[in-house]
Amino acid sequence: MAFVDREEALSLLQQLNESRRAELFIVYGRRRVGKTELLRHFCQGQTHIFFAATQTTDKNQLGDWSRLLWQHAQGQSVADFTFPAWEASLRFLATLAQQERLVVVIDEFPYLVESNAALPSILQKVWDELLRHSQVLLILCGSSIGMMEQTTLGYNSPLYGRRSGQLLLPPLDFTATRSFSSQYDLTTQVETYATLGGMPAYLEQFDFAQPLKANIVERILHPNRFLYDEPLFLLRTELREPRNYFAILQAIAHGQTRPNEIAQASGVGDARMVSKYLSVLQELRLVERAVPVTETQPEKSRQGLYRLSDPFLRFWFRFVAPHRSELDQ
Repeated sequence: MAFVDREEALSLLQQLNESRRAELFIVYGRRRVGKTELLRHFCQGQTHIFFAATQTTDKNQLGDWSRLLWQHAQGQSVADFTFPAWEASLRFLATLAQQERLVVVIDEFPYLVESNAALPSILQKVWDELLRHSQVLLILCGSSIGMMEQTTLGYNSPLYGRRSGQLLLPPLDFTATRSFSSQYDLTTQVETYATLGGMPAYLEQFDFAQPLKANIVERILHPNRFLYDEPLFLLRTELREPRNYFAILQAIAHGQTRPNEIAQASGVGDARMVSKYLSVLQELRLVERAVPVTETQPEKSRQGLYRLSDPFLRFWFRFVAPHRSELDQ
């Protein structure tokens, strides 16, 4: 993935790294926004451990993590080595970070919590006893915005109050995306941004030597292409009832902007029920609520209008979702 326009985020990470005291930092954001690329770029030239969690059993996760720690400590891997428990592995990590700054990245931290719900509590215990006295810069990263906020940022999280800060990595703005589409003229660059938005992984799907229309036909409308099913994958990853959220997002994309209008168009209960779904979508940064600037209490305003916050989702739900049956043939 191309590395573009993340200087501010890199500067923040570098400031944390230079503090030389223990730091616990949270990086989160939507899938495909470039979190992993940012952190791998930051780790270059640093003494670091980079662990990419996967959706597997707790036993397998602990084994993979254990062997990575052992390889860092001993310079060689041992195929069948594993710590007896997560707490033992984290205590060992604390010893590795006693004498020098050690950057430790745990990517897709929610996958670890899915396989072992006690892990945040275990980490909190070892952090309070040992890690906070070390030179570790521990970065927890995740794509599930809801779970990251619940397990690392929320008031009820065992890690609440331990973190040095957090970074919600946003999509690239229009100016930054122009480095991808530099072969297009300005008008076509605007049209490209209106189609794909600022997700680096989406922009990399296009061949900018080809016309925009050809890219849309080949890279979005083709059933075997990555972008064709991407919004469905996103909803299934984040939400328990993707069917209802799908209907709500499609209603908004087609111009229904108030809860009662959305409820009627989507068939998802009444306005009160739809408002609950909209709150979740706002938390996931998929939907935003706009109110007139003249409103003195925006949160209580009845003039609020809902819209999709991501250009690609707007494009997909407006132009792709209604025609999937024909496109699948």
